[in-house]
Amino acid sequence: MNSDAENNKTENPPSSDPRPKELRTPKSLLLVHTGHGKGKSSSAFGVMIRGVAREWKVGVVQFIKSGSWHVGEEKIGRQLGVDWFALGEGFTWDSQNLDQDKKIGAEAWGKANELLSSGVYDLLIFDELTYLLNWNWTETQPVIEALLKRPEHTSVVVTGRDAPQSLIDIADTVTEMRSIKHAYENGFKAKRGIDY
Repeated sequence: MNSDAENNKTENPPSSDPRPKELRTPKSLLLVHTGHGKGKSSSAFGVMIRGVAREWKVGVVQFIKSGSWHVGEEKIGRQLGVDWFALGEGFTWDSQNLDQDKKIGAEAWGKANELLSSGVYDLLIFDELTYLLNWNWTETQPVIEALLKRPEHTSVVVTGRDAPQSLIDIADTVTEMRSIKHAYENGFKAKRGIDY
């Protein structure tokens, strides 16, 4: 059976530059990492490391993961001086009160919007924001407007499955992670250092 990679490979490397002729440096970018595959948040935290290396002021808001999870990316982010806000309540299937989770989610967007409009940050990562939009825990249009009106020097990375079309439409770069197979399908739970 041929894989997609085998079907799409070419015999020769590209011989011409595929980029447009007139390239310019943007003041900021809006990136969206979506899809059902693994790597959306991991990729965003790679961008976080790049920002820190450039001596940018970086902030992270996690909308689903709670502060009690003690994830590796938060540990290293804080060590590197990243402002970190893990404001979620965890997986919805573990929830004892989804109405409370919804309220906390809306408050988390309030904090994210405060950081976004402050003008202090060069890079903000809004990890798992798409879930709040898809579940109607916060209204989509005010989020879109806030992202459009962000300070011109503030880049933003938004992660989460099923990014709404309105978010995709305003983003500069959208990457969809596709799952081909996942370890949990074989009964493996999340592994420290790999998944969190």
